Amino acid sequence: MTLTGHAYALGAGTIINAISTWKGAAFGIDLKTFADVELSESTSSIRGSIEGMPDGDTTLIERSVELVLDHFDMKMGGTVTTRSEVPLARGLKSSSAAANATVLATLDAIGESMEPLDTVRIGVQASKEAGVTITGAFDDACASFFGGVVVTDNKEMQLIKRVKREMDVLIFAPDKKAFSAQTDVSRSKLVAPWVDIAYDLALDGEYERAMTLNGFLYCGALGFDTEPMMQALELGVEGVSLSGTGPAYTALVENDKVDILKDAWENSGVSGNVIRTKINNEGAMRLNDS
Repeated sequence: MTLTGHAYALGAGTIINAISTWKGAAFGIDLKTFADVELSESTSSIRGSIEGMPDGDTTLIERSVELVLDHFDMKMGGTVTTRSEVPLARGLKSSSAAANATVLATLDAIGESMEPLDTVRIGVQASKEAGVTITGAFDDACASFFGGVVVTDNKEMQLIKRVKREMDVLIFAPDKKAFSAQTDVSRSKLVAPWVDIAYDLALDGEYERAMTLNGFLYCGALGFDTEPMMQALELGVEGVSLSGTGPAYTALVENDKVDILKDAWENSGVSGNVIRTKINNEGAMRLNDS
């Protein structure tokens, strides 16, 4: 007997990068990563593939399936395939989206469910074991899973706050890639006292001010250009930040400013893509057709 499951989870943008303090905040965006899982008892191994990346590292998605099966003490194997609207290795939480989507698709295949936060924690564990994250990215994982805006304590793996927010999102994704596991943590920790200030702003609901302060701090710590942020501020955008450990920048933009910021970023002289999306408040979802 073959069991199949399907699900998607969201990409996300940064409000507070948790690398320096273990406390973070993020928002789910309307770009999705899809996972398809096929399982049977005739094999014990999990084989993963990433659409469009034949040589991509599939450790994360394979481990995500394994951890779900281990949790329910099921001896099965099979395949997992992911495809994504989220640009990879740009700071847009593609790893969290892949882990969440895979965990949900596996649950979908075996007809089981878990408490939402436990579902997220399995994906975080897979991310840590696969070496794709430094902090476990619990903030990113919560934004990817629940949607809306989330504020978290990553060390305790606690979701402190989640709110829905209607907002356009503009993403500037330079062609250069930056992998989270290669980030200079020691330099990030130097800005921790000021990141704490940004985190307090996020707790108070001042998300735009929080993410802009976060952006300048981490651009300085990690050596990224602040010019895309300055361009946004000059146009009256209040919330703009380096997303994750870069190299993408994300901005929360009022509808009347989207086109002018899009034009500014597209004509900045930096090779890359500008993507218009919005905050997704609905979160991840199982998609079984049965």
